[in-house]
Amino acid sequence: MLKRLHKKRTGGDPSDFDTDIMHLINLTPMMDILTVLVVFLLITAVFMSITVKELSLPPGAGKASVNRPNFAIEVIVRKSGLQIANGTSVEATIPKKGDSYDIELLSNVLARLKAQYPEKDDATVLMEPDIKYDHLIEVMDAVRSAEIREDGSSEVKKIDLFSKISIGDAP
Repeated sequence: MLKRLHKKRTGGDPSDFDTDIMHLINLTPMMDILTVLVVFLLITAVFMSITVKELSLPPGAGKASVNRPNFAIEVIVRKSGLQIANGTSVEATIPKKGDSYDIELLSNVLARLKAQYPEKDDATVLMEPDIKYDHLIEVMDAVRSAEIREDGSSEVKKIDLFSKISIGDAP
């Protein structure tokens, strides 16, 4: 038996069955696939990007600012439409147009509020549960800036509204 085992290891008779696993498995195709996969992932990683929206947290209850007006702007995103509140009561209600929100009317209302309170630069966007993330981004963009047409002009002017946006759950 020892003679036969030694004969196998030294490569004796070619008809003997060699049970060494490294002679049976060919790893070259697998290495080729992994090389192509690594190159593909490195190339596509450049095209992926993440957009970050700048948010600010609402101030704590203990802090009081002298320069800030005593008026809070809250845009509440509901399934039935949009509501604009002043912190205590609802000032305006904007119903949905079909399946989407009326962002243009929201921009006009917020532009009027900005004209009344030009020093105010913060607003809060509150959302009900089960509202799509895309709708939140649309509303946040409308709160941040608006495109307004001057009367008698076809020129569209982009104005900054409320740059400091806080988000939260709707009551």
